[in-house]
Amino acid sequence: MSLREQIARLPEQPGVYLWRNAAGETIYVGKARALRDRVRSYLGAAGMSPRHDALLDEIASIEVIVTDSVMEALALENNLIKQRRPRYNILLRDDKNYPYLQLTTSEPFPRILVARRVEKGGDFYAGPFLPAKLARRTMGLAHRLFGIRSCNEVITGERARPCLEYDIKRCIAPCVAELCSQERYGDAVEDARLLLEGRNDDLIVTLHDRMADAAVGERFEEAAQLRDALRTVEILSDRQQKVATPGLGDRDVFGLKVGPSGGAMQVFAMRGGRVVERVELATEPGGVAVRDADVLQAALQQFYEDRIPPADIHLPVEVEDADAIEAWLSARAGRRVRLLVPQRGDKRALVELATRNAELSYRTRFNENTAAHFDALETLRTTLGLPAIPRRIECFDISTIQGSETVASMVVCEDGRMKRAEYRKFRIRGLSNPKSQIPPPPQAPARPRRSEAKAGPKPNAQTPAYVVPGFSRAERAGNDDFAAMREVVQRRCRKLVEDGGPFPDLILIDGGKGQLTAAYDALESVGLGNLVAVGIAKREELLFLRDRPEPVALAENDPALLLLQRIRDEAHRFAVTFHRKARSMRDLQSELDAVPGIGPRRRRALLEAFGSLAGVRRATREELAAVIGPRASAAVIDYFAKSA
Repeated sequence: MSLREQIARLPEQPGVYLWRNAAGETIYVGKARALRDRVRSYLGAAGMSPRHDALLDEIASIEVIVTDSVMEALALENNLIKQRRPRYNILLRDDKNYPYLQLTTSEPFPRILVARRVEKGGDFYAGPFLPAKLARRTMGLAHRLFGIRSCNEVITGERARPCLEYDIKRCIAPCVAELCSQERYGDAVEDARLLLEGRNDDLIVTLHDRMADAAVGERFEEAAQLRDALRTVEILSDRQQKVATPGLGDRDVFGLKVGPSGGAMQVFAMRGGRVVERVELATEPGGVAVRDADVLQAALQQFYEDRIPPADIHLPVEVEDADAIEAWLSARAGRRVRLLVPQRGDKRALVELATRNAELSYRTRFNENTAAHFDALETLRTTLGLPAIPRRIECFDISTIQGSETVASMVVCEDGRMKRAEYRKFRIRGLSNPKSQIPPPPQAPARPRRSEAKAGPKPNAQTPAYVVPGFSRAERAGNDDFAAMREVVQRRCRKLVEDGGPFPDLILIDGGKGQLTAAYDALESVGLGNLVAVGIAKREELLFLRDRPEPVALAENDPALLLLQRIRDEAHRFAVTFHRKARSMRDLQSELDAVPGIGPRRRRALLEAFGSLAGVRRATREELAAVIGPRASAAVIDYFAKSA
């Protein structure tokens, strides 16, 4: 049956249509009030744009799903786009992933955690927090004001003594029943919940009443703690932000710029009449829609998929099916949500301000260099089989000379551009530095005597500090690099888990399969084994993946390989620079620094008096005492006597 015959048989009802190519893949998903009329309009739109013509050339069949209303079709379309990610649909990319705070009320002694999505399970969620750092500040405030625990222990109340968190007044120690009962901890949890909900007025009244009760009961330490918490919450309630328009309440303001390269969007989030955050959105390459209204409609559907919309949403232009979108948003919010296009006054001025920011974002994002970067990232996505374009890439490199002063570097690349402000450097703590207690890899043993050969190997023979299974002895010669890579990736990812992100879309490891194995070992140890890592070897420039037995070879001039090489070289430069600095600092140190009681002033006096460290060694007790005193001279004599 031809495509025209399939379209002629479609019903005149609302629903969702899916265009498929010859391989059966879904390449476009759309909704319609009347399926037959909407789908037939595609055939008469040839020549509207190159992308539209490419879509028509690739279409082989159509599938439709009939719904009872346009609102149902809207929700179904959004779910299908999210699941299948069709190539020709408008796919928006958010520059931020805003966190929630999870109060684990399903536990007997709840904690506060950073969460990236709301899960069903009985816990209380607050958020999303705009800006993201406000979530961590609020969590820290709950620990400091109310003593909510941050540990992972199973609380029984039978602990002998509290931990350090109690001593620094960040936990009221429910683990010790004599210090904190479950009822008292429950009061602290309710106070924390009021703080997370933003009900500061109710919280102030509650804290004031409890402070008065504690004072009457002569529990003065508890009353003082409640007084400090009350003052902090009052200050938090009175804070004013710089951008404010009284009377505008809670609303989101959209600004939009659509051009030949794609679309850029700015969303001003206003809460309580104040602009608390600015969110930047951009379209992924490949969408067929060119009208502002189409891009804006896709943005509304995808932006509020994981967010609760405010009461009013201000738009620069009208969108189709505004009634259906309002109904869908109202159902998500549990109250009425309105889509408005302001024409004058302060509200129109905010829309124009958001539009000017969107135009600036478009010029910045869609220049020639940025387009080349997105081509390289798209190639990486296809080559590595990633679910989405790897916008954020973190690269790790190890630098050492014969196991001395081992250091590591991490550099960050977002959208093809290096972000120097997020570079990090690490000193390897427990491996091959001079102070390490881990034994070095075994040297090639001398030929045993005949009696030793009969007796077998010695039972206390040394073993490598970190061994990657399946490698030969020659490959394990550099096992310090493996251990260093494991340590630095583990430390970095543990910090990401504690802070709640931002998580990389791709981790680039400077090395081969050994370093890649060590990196995945670290990722799995902190519960991030689902992240994707790839190793790049220096000589052959091959890419090593965990799920492929053979390395991947890209062409020398491939944009994806050139991008990875640029990131790897930047990580290498950053690591080598740090390693040189570490060596120079080591060379500036003196053995006198290790002598107890000898500080910078006495060290300088000794070197000026005797000329060198060798001169200090040759000096007599009386000569030393004349410069630094009898007690310090005795320490110098004893130190060199032990090291002799």
